Formats: sequence, structure tokens, C-alpha cells
Amino acid sequence: MDQHVDAYLQHLGAERGLSPRTLEAYGADLAAFRGYLEGVGVAAIEAVTPDHIRGFLQSLERRRLSPRSRARTLSAVRGLFKFLVRERVLSLSPAADVASPRLGQRLPRSLNREETAELLTAPADGLLARRDAAMLELVYAAGLRVSEVVGLRSEQVNLESGFLRVVGKGSKERVVPVGQSARDALVRYLNEARPALLRGRASSALFVTVLGKPMTRRWFLALVRKYALQAGVSGKVSPHTLRHAFATHLVDGGADLRAVQMMLGHADISTTQVYTHVARDRLREVHRKFHPRG
Repeated sequence: MDQHVDAYLQHLGAERGLSPRTLEAYGADLAAFRGYLEGVGVAAIEAVTPDHIRGFLQSLERRRLSPRSRARTLSAVRGLFKFLVRERVLSLSPAADVASPRLGQRLPRSLNREETAELLTAPADGLLARRDAAMLELVYAAGLRVSEVVGLRSEQVNLESGFLRVVGKGSKERVVPVGQSARDALVRYLNEARPALLRGRASSALFVTVLGKPMTRRWFLALVRKYALQAGVSGKVSPHTLRHAFATHLVDGGADLRAVQMMLGHADISTTQVYTHVARDRLREVHRKFHPRG
């Protein structure tokens, strides 16, 4: 069992380019599955049946894991057996016909335009404010994940053309445009703040701390929360909230869903479709205005 799981994780890392954090999550899910099988007396991967997998999911439900967590774990188990079928260790996957837990649609937390503007203008004067304003503007302008913005390198930014080269999940690269406001904020940071923060030290990271080290996810999260409080934006606000605002405002403005999918770096259009709820009022108005019986 361990040998097959290790081979699968190596496949995910080498061929699919998943990050160490994602591989760790897959490993934890599969370790839980292996522990369950040992508990019910199943030692060989060839002996696993669909009922074993269903029993495992029921054990997770008894532990009060959420439907989303159980679905994620089932995805890891399915991936393992799909890999073993491909490698001809098994002829059929016992997970193929196991139903996923039902998930209620969870609409992402977003900000309206006024709240977004207040948050983006919250950083005041100073070197750190120049840096923080550039980071906030870029997340909103390009819909970046927090790992993507803190991982940006200087060579990924093309100010003349107004594009970023972003390395997202699975080491997939995409090109995302940024608007004039974000470009202006980035120029101010690069010209006025970054050299002073580095103090002659070399760094490939675009955004650096007062120690000249790359910005971290945790520190940027703390900064976003600080500026949200300062701007009077209520509720829980994170870098991901700005990413959701980016997508929400694009769809609400009439952007093509496929284009939004490409800019967000979503592998599947179904992930992007959660944002279509924001366009209902706009679509209702279009129908009322243009349909003969509107």
C-alpha cells in the first residue's frame, strides 16, 4: 500500500507539478484512507472494494468532516486508483462509481466597488505604504492568489505592455493584464520604495520586507486585514476577498466567463461559474429592456 501511494505522490509532483503544500494534503488524505483500511483488515490495494471506500467516507462523516473536506479526500482516493489503473496495477478502479458528498453552493465573500476603492486607498504615505498599495492594486487588477502575488519576481512584470506572467497552481503559467492604476502604483513602489527597502541587497522577489526578504503569505494577510479595518470595511477580509472582487466586478460588468476563467487560472469553467450569480440583476435588466415582452 505504501509503495503505491508513494509512487502516486511522486507522479503528482514530477509529472503534474503540484506544489509541496498540495502534495502534503494529498498524502494526509491517503494516509487516513490507509489507516481506515488497516482498521477493517484490508492489507492489499487489490482487495479494496467500493464498499470499503463508502465506509471510509462514512467514517469521515462521523468525525464531522465537512462535505467539502470529504469530497476533497475522495478526490485523492479516486486519483490514486486512476493512477493504478493507468499503471496496470489494477484493471478497474473501485472508486469510479462512488458518489461524491453533496455540496451546497458556497458563494465567495466579495466587496462592492465602494468598499474596494476604500481598501485600495487605505495605505498612506511612506515606503511601506507604497509597497502595500502596489500589492493590493495588483491582486485586484489581476485577480491574483496570495501565493502568486508574494511569489512574483521582477522579471515577471512587463510595465510597458501592462502584463504579468503569473505562475499558478500546478506550476501553470498565465499572462494577465493589469490596468493603469495598478501600473502607476507599481511604478511608484519600484522607483521610490523597493530600492530603499533592499538597501543595496539583491533579491529576485518583486515585493520585499524591511529586511530585504520576500514578502510572506502570512504577513500580507495581516496587512490586508489591517487596511480593511483602517478603511472601515466590515466582515472578514483577506487577499482572496480581493481576488473574488476582481472576478465579481468583471462578470457583473459583462465580461465573458471564459476570459475570466483564463485570468483567474481556473482549470475548469465550473469553478468560475460561481460568479455568474452576480450578473442576475444585470441580465434581468437587459431582458426587461430588449425582450418584446420584457
